[in-house]
Amino acid sequence: MTGEPVTDSNEDSADKASGLAPSRQVIDDKLRGILCDVLGLDADHVETFDADTGLFGHLPELDSMAVAGLLTEMEDRLEIIIEDDDVDGEMLETYGGLLAFAEAKIVAG
Repeated sequence: MTGEPVTDSNEDSADKASGLAPSRQVIDDKLRGILCDVLGLDADHVETFDADTGLFGHLPELDSMAVAGLLTEMEDRLEIIIEDDDVDGEMLETYGGLLAFAEAKIVAG
């Protein structure tokens, strides 16, 4: 992989076939899509999220009921298993925390 932005979803399939974890950009893109779909957020707004962007407690759309839907969708789209013990306030506090959590789960496979 080159580290360039991914615009072709075939790269994700190629990663799976080769046994490599998806690139950080692929994970980031999927996570942003999940936030848009589950929380009904505008894609342009989610595109502005950086590592310090507050999530739980900052986005009214992300309440305790929405957390379950978010985690379920992350499991489905990122092909990970999230155990109850994995979930804490820190992982949901910021976009960077959620992205780091997703990356770690994917790498741990």
